[in-house]
Amino acid sequence: MIRDVTLADAKRIAEIYNHYIEETIITFEYDTLSEEQIQERIRKITAKGFPYIVYEEDGEITDYAYLSNWRERVAYDITLETSVYLDHKAIGNGVGSILYRELIERACKINIHSLIGVVSLPNKTSQRLHEKFNFERVGNFRESGVKFGKLIDVEFWQLIL
Repeated sequence: MIRDVTLADAKRIAEIYNHYIEETIITFEYDTLSEEQIQERIRKITAKGFPYIVYEEDGEITDYAYLSNWRERVAYDITLETSVYLDHKAIGNGVGSILYRELIERACKINIHSLIGVVSLPNKTSQRLHEKFNFERVGNFRESGVKFGKLIDVEFWQLIL
């Protein structure tokens, strides 16, 4: 079941996200986040009226997704960045697609013009997800980040709504 996030979800969201910080190149953050830090991020995103949703199964959050500013300048307000994070034990169960579809629908409802997906490489699963929803790969920034001592390319995917 998809529902809007609440501040009470922050602890579970931190658990999901911190796995990606500690174990993957999917996020370029190095330091894990506390429940309070996640609550602050939830407040910031929802205060702007952007969707922040969770997927709940048997009363437990397994995955979450949100839209946020792509860039901070006012002229960019028509474009938002997508973020989808799945419990690493639940990858491949189709929920990522369910959440992405919901984000796209909600973006249309708030009159967003385009969505940007950011993919750290390699990440075939995320690339396929963006292709599935007709995002177009619009750029590849080579060696634009470093994590775990490796230089990482970052792709940008765009969907015009």
